[in-house]
Amino acid sequence: MYIEVDFAEKIARAAIVSLSGVGGTTLRYLLAEFGSARQALQVPVAGSPSAASAAPASARANKGYADFFRQRSQIDLARTEETLDRLGISLTAPGEKAYPALLSTLSDAPPVLFYQGTLEGQKHGIAIVGARRATAYGKSAAHFLGKEIAARGLVVISGLARGIDGAAHEGALAAGSAGVTWAYLGGGLDTLYPAEHKGLAERILEQGALISEYPPGMPAKPGAFPARNRLISGSALGVVVAEAAEKSGALITVDFALEQGREVFAVPGPIFSSASTGCHNLLRLGAHVAETAEDILEQLSLSGQGITGSGQNGVSGAAPLSEAPDVPDVPDTPDVPDTPGVSIASKMSGTSEGLSDPCTEVRDHMDLLDYLSDIPLHIDRLAMQSDLAPQDLAIGLLHLELEGYIQRLPGQHYILDRRHPIFTFQVRRIK
Repeated sequence: MYIEVDFAEKIARAAIVSLSGVGGTTLRYLLAEFGSARQALQVPVAGSPSAASAAPASARANKGYADFFRQRSQIDLARTEETLDRLGISLTAPGEKAYPALLSTLSDAPPVLFYQGTLEGQKHGIAIVGARRATAYGKSAAHFLGKEIAARGLVVISGLARGIDGAAHEGALAAGSAGVTWAYLGGGLDTLYPAEHKGLAERILEQGALISEYPPGMPAKPGAFPARNRLISGSALGVVVAEAAEKSGALITVDFALEQGREVFAVPGPIFSSASTGCHNLLRLGAHVAETAEDILEQLSLSGQGITGSGQNGVSGAAPLSEAPDVPDVPDTPDVPDTPGVSIASKMSGTSEGLSDPCTEVRDHMDLLDYLSDIPLHIDRLAMQSDLAPQDLAIGLLHLELEGYIQRLPGQHYILDRRHPIFTFQVRRIK
């Protein structure tokens, strides 16, 4: 059962949280005291001090409560509506069809959300989060899971940040018309951060939504991102940590997820990478392993179902981890034992149904893939192992990179590109 909140009420809520020093917490106090935002705006000026003094002690202790009464004469509802219309921003409130259904059940759910694009709050969603300074492996994992999750009809939810967030959104969009993704921002929708994700944000609007609890004009500030993280986890059935160092800020989202009763998943990473430490610690503490979308769907009892509606599952997980900011990732070391496994080229034979055959130039250099993995390998080490002439090696690597089989990293290091369909196919086959 959905409700429709009066448009004028939503405009009043948007105007109130646009006041300096007044946010969602203050608005919740006002709604509890006066019943609606419009009613709070209509309390006689002469009666406002007594109204404030009659408010609960917790409300009076909130600085924004007094700020509201001091500034409310500045509110211009018509100007607020005009600004939102000019920027193409829509509003939704808890209980409405557009408002993320799971988020609306939380005690600290924003009384109003600002959004652009198409927001269908009844859809199931999975959050994918992780380090901003992500490795190529972490971004490949986030892209892979984002695509697989979106292809199964779930919304991919993240925060549009650099690294894992961006890769997760990209993966969802790569699922084609089925790929729906929501991005929660840590500032107003007209102050996009980071700026280099403007193109990605525009593509998200075509297949999903940009969402914020902050009004237009509010810049992205460091303190706003932890609050934003609670919305990411609160809107999802589960949270997947694709990559995180031991003190990654992504673990703040895990704390929120556990408090909100959400399932927590972690992607195993290379044991030689410090960027995987946070995920491995989560797994030790009881998080679920996420290697494929099926791992996630099975744990949420959604495997094999048509996924369209909303719901809430129970959670099992570890005690919350302490909050800490991101720390720079330590580069993966190339000085690890290199043991080629089963030939990737041979795996392609008879298992590549639905995949296009590689061109001759690529097929001639497929054996190079057997020397590469998710651990960066320097070109000099690759030359020693493959016993190829430098010129032939360079040509082979170029063709493999252009066809999307490998990624070239700074310092002439190479890894497999797990986003290529051949690797996705192999994971499905193994599972």
